[in-house]
Amino acid sequence: MGRANPRSANGHRRRQLRARVLAAYDTCAICGQPVDKTLRTPHPLSAEVDEVIPVSRGGDPLAWDNVRLTHRRCNRLKSNKSDDYARAQLEHRPQPQATSLPLHASAW
Repeated sequence: MGRANPRSANGHRRRQLRARVLAAYDTCAICGQPVDKTLRTPHPLSAEVDEVIPVSRGGDPLAWDNVRLTHRRCNRLKSNKSDDYARAQLEHRPQPQATSLPLHASAW
């Protein structure tokens, strides 16, 4: 058996969180452009909820401080990598390491 998707393990709570994100934000956290919330999936500019720290890297899919609004296209470019990686792809710049995910640690 495969592992269950943690985003759908508590569907009601995830739908509530998605509604809060859609109500609270109007711009994509990755590209900075406005998000048209009337567009529906699979349109590339439709609204999606993205995790700051991806679930595959230990992020909580139900924590308010770990979610934000993005375009579907931007979220797909980011995948489980960093925002810098996705922005570099959008701007056609040389790519940072795909495996690097800058996690902010406290200074010594």
